[in-house]
Amino acid sequence: MLAIDQVVQQLRILGVGDGGVLLAHTSFRAVRPIEGGPLGLIQALRTALGPNGTLVMPSWTGNDDEPFDPKTTPAAPDLGVVADSFWRLPGVLRSGHPFACAAAGPEAARITSGPLPLSPNEPDGPIGQVHALDGHVLLLGVGHDSNTTLHLAEVLAGVPYRVPKHCTVLRDGRPVRIEYAENDHCCARFALADAWLRERGLQSEGQVGQGPARLVRARVMVEVALERLAVDPLLFLHPAGTGCEECDEAHRSVVAGARSRAINLAK
Repeated sequence: MLAIDQVVQQLRILGVGDGGVLLAHTSFRAVRPIEGGPLGLIQALRTALGPNGTLVMPSWTGNDDEPFDPKTTPAAPDLGVVADSFWRLPGVLRSGHPFACAAAGPEAARITSGPLPLSPNEPDGPIGQVHALDGHVLLLGVGHDSNTTLHLAEVLAGVPYRVPKHCTVLRDGRPVRIEYAENDHCCARFALADAWLRERGLQSEGQVGQGPARLVRARVMVEVALERLAVDPLLFLHPAGTGCEECDEAHRSVVAGARSRAINLAK
C-alpha cells in the first residue's frame, strides 16, 4: 500500500504541479491500494495541486429518467468510487444539472455554476470550462475511452452525428423530461489519441498508485483531435455495420440528418 505522500510524489513526477485546473478521470480499482482509500487519493490530488489549484471530477448522473438533485443524486456508476466520493466532501461544489462536474478550488464556481448545456459537451459546459481555463486532463487507471474532453473536440469540429437523448430535471418541484441530441457513441476509438499525443511528445505518462496514468493539456488534446477530425469527421466511430450498436446509431443519425437537410432545401 502506498502512503499518501508517495502518491503525491508520483503525481508531481507525472507533471501535476501547484496551481492550475485538473480534470481527473479515475479507476480506483486500477490504482489501489492507497492509504486512506478513495479519500486518500483525493487528498493526494489536492495536495499535489496545492491551495491555488482546482480539482475537477465528472459527477453526472447515470439515470436519465430520475430528476437530478446535486445534493443527493449519486454519480454514474461507471465514473467510479473516487468521483462519487469527491462531490460529497465539504467545500466541494457540484453543477446543478444532470451533466454535472464537481470541483474544489479557486475556479470551482466558474466550472460548476453554468446552466444546463444541451448537449452536455458544449463549450459552455463544465468540460468546456476546464478547456477554456487551459486545464489539464488526468487519466488514472483509465484510457482515453474515458476522456470526455474528446467529446468537446467533436462538438468544436462540428461532427455530423447527433443521437437522441433525454434527461430529467426538477422545475417548480416537478420532474420535467428534456429531449436533446448528443454526439454520442461507444468511445472506444478515443484510444487513438494515445498514439497521436505520444508521437508528438504531448502526453506525460507514468504510474500513480499501482496503475497507469496519463496527463495532457486539454487545449493540446483538443487541437490534435481537431486536426484529425478535419480529415475524417467520422474518425471516432466504428465503421457502420461492424457490430457496435452505439456507433451504428451515430451513423444512422448522419443519414437522417442529411435526409432532413435535403427535404428542407427542397421546400
